[in-house]
Amino acid sequence: MRVCFQLQVRADRIDDYRSRHAQVWPEMLNALAETGWRNYSLFLRPDGLLIGYLETPSLDEALAGMARTEINGRWQAEMAEFFDELEGQAPDEGFLVLEEVFHLEDQLNRINDLHDQMDDDAPRSDVR
Repeated sequence: MRVCFQLQVRADRIDDYRSRHAQVWPEMLNALAETGWRNYSLFLRPDGLLIGYLETPSLDEALAGMARTEINGRWQAEMAEFFDELEGQAPDEGFLVLEEVFHLEDQLNRINDLHDQMDDDAPRSDVR
């Protein structure tokens, strides 16, 4: 599944946030990979709007896997001060998951499947 989420980085911490993510702890990187976080990226707008994207078999399982690691607890505790509107939650518990409304490959596959179905349903002529 593809997951996109949103957080808000505090305006006074944007530069620090960028710096921290330029060199994420190797143990954190390994934990993410081992718990099913694939193709994970973060995008930051100048006003602090943060958009994250990842692919994973299950977001719930990926989050639970990270919650079981000691490194994630340390990372989330340090990252919490960078964000607005978490209301006491860790960043990985307080992000807003966005609804996917379009995916090019899904749409193309649907069209191709319809074309294949139409081809299968077309009458065949016996040519002798």
